[in-house]
Amino acid sequence: MTTDTTVLDGLDFPTPSLAVADDVADLLFRSARTVGAFTDEPVTDEELAGVYDLIKWGPTAINTTPLRLLVVRTPEARERLSKHVNEGNRDRVLAAPVTLIVASDPGFHRHMPTLAPHMAALGEALDPQVEQREQMARMNTLIQFGYLIVGLRAAGLDAGPMAGLDTAGVDAEFFAENGWQSQLIINVGHREGEGTHYPRGARHTYDEVSLTV
Repeated sequence: MTTDTTVLDGLDFPTPSLAVADDVADLLFRSARTVGAFTDEPVTDEELAGVYDLIKWGPTAINTTPLRLLVVRTPEARERLSKHVNEGNRDRVLAAPVTLIVASDPGFHRHMPTLAPHMAALGEALDPQVEQREQMARMNTLIQFGYLIVGLRAAGLDAGPMAGLDTAGVDAEFFAENGWQSQLIINVGHREGEGTHYPRGARHTYDEVSLTV
């Protein structure tokens, strides 16, 4: 399926009142796809830094911002990562220009005097509560993961987010020294052709997913 204006119109998108132009909404959501095939065009560190500098402003609980990124760029690093990815996704990891390992930092509490000075005491209280810190880090990293996908699209990049990895193996391979905990991965680049062979899937309507009390 193509993602030009004609096809988008054919999908009968509603036209809510938005604070952004339709072409922005299309770029970020309507025409954006999960991409599995990329061109050889490189993704620069400057582009990735620009994306992070945008999405870091998205809210997290108490401004914990526990998302951490490992940029997997070299063929050797991609080979190391591919050993811990489900078989169906290995070729995609090996072929992508860049893969981001999205990890959480359970040591986020050490930064609370800077990130949330009014809650610095909570950071100290969380120090012995390892399980609670890991849960908080994981939940808020997943929130930031959503921002990251949209931020990549806003930068004109395409994203192929994936689960299906041995997180314990990834952590032992890459994060043994810093204690980060891997959650998901995202292949990043510029789509080749449509970037996918699959037609766009349907979505639930607002009425199907909401209740009012």
